[in-house]
Amino acid sequence: MPVFHDQLGRSVTILQPPKRIISIVPSQTELLFFLGLEAEVAGVTKFCVHPAGKVNGKIKVGGTKQLDLEAIYALKPDLIIANKEENEQRQVEVLMAQYPVWVSDINDLPSALQMISGVGQITGRAKEAALLTDKIRQEFVALVRPVTTFISAYFIWRKPYMVAGSGTFIDSMLLYCGFTNVFALPRYPQVTNQELIAAAPQLVLLSSEPYPFAQKHVEEIQALLPNAKIILVDGEMFSWYGSRLLQAPTYFKALLETFS
Repeated sequence: MPVFHDQLGRSVTILQPPKRIISIVPSQTELLFFLGLEAEVAGVTKFCVHPAGKVNGKIKVGGTKQLDLEAIYALKPDLIIANKEENEQRQVEVLMAQYPVWVSDINDLPSALQMISGVGQITGRAKEAALLTDKIRQEFVALVRPVTTFISAYFIWRKPYMVAGSGTFIDSMLLYCGFTNVFALPRYPQVTNQELIAAAPQLVLLSSEPYPFAQKHVEEIQALLPNAKIILVDGEMFSWYGSRLLQAPTYFKALLETFS
């Protein structure tokens, strides 16, 4: 049987090609459909909403961090696609003991492109994945960063406030926009009102996910940072690292044009 390696460096042995794939990561579910694997995808999480209309008929196997293991067992998958950050380690390890599990580990554009290539190889869609990574790379190369940069904060949660810190995929996307992250702490730190005021970001981006920030939250944070520009942004464009990356540079360009 062919042996592949995931982004944790693990060997994954699988019968080729897989016919019953379960994806427990929303952005990677969308990628599988983009690669032409709609028929092979047997199960997805309740948070896998793209491609809209096509995932509705797939069996749901719980949430990304609260998997329904019994539902997964019932589907008898021959491949499970997971992610180090988005899935709960203990549950993934349980699945590893019984099924081939390919795990991604992504914190920037190069590792996202590597993931796409790896998923393409293990699913028998290497050619399609190569075409996709080439196109994404071209789109990002064509993205012109602004001369003026903004000291920024990217919010992902409320009560408590949580932001995207250094070493995250979101942080790497901010850099492509010319935004410098004011919070250098790793991963997703909690920040207090006092810490936010002291950091004094020029720009605050309120993500649509995982917390659904809305206009009332713009006003809430504007009261704390009266001199900052505060905007609502599409979280999928900053945090989805599969085929959605094709759309991200165009979105970033339009976003940057609002500052010109």
